[in-house]
Amino acid sequence: MKEKIENLTLIAQRTPPGDIWQLVIDREEPIEGLVQTLNKYVRKTGFKGHYRLEPLNGKLFAIIEEEIEIKEPVPEKFDLYGEL
Repeated sequence: MKEKIENLTLIAQRTPPGDIWQLVIDREEPIEGLVQTLNKYVRKTGFKGHYRLEPLNGKLFAIIEEEIEIKEPVPEKFDLYGEL
């Protein structure tokens, strides 16, 4: 059985006042606007996936999905019932 896990990677932070953002991978140049920030991140990294915005914290995350294998639990056997 496989299960998907979502890992959040911080990609940008808002710098008050207003809608000014800074990419984590390029803090030198502030970017005006969320859409422009996402566009610049996609151009720099090539990441095409999902994002999560936490507006009250001023943080933007990339959601990176990972599939992990989950082993089926082995049923417990009981001597009492002659299962062993």
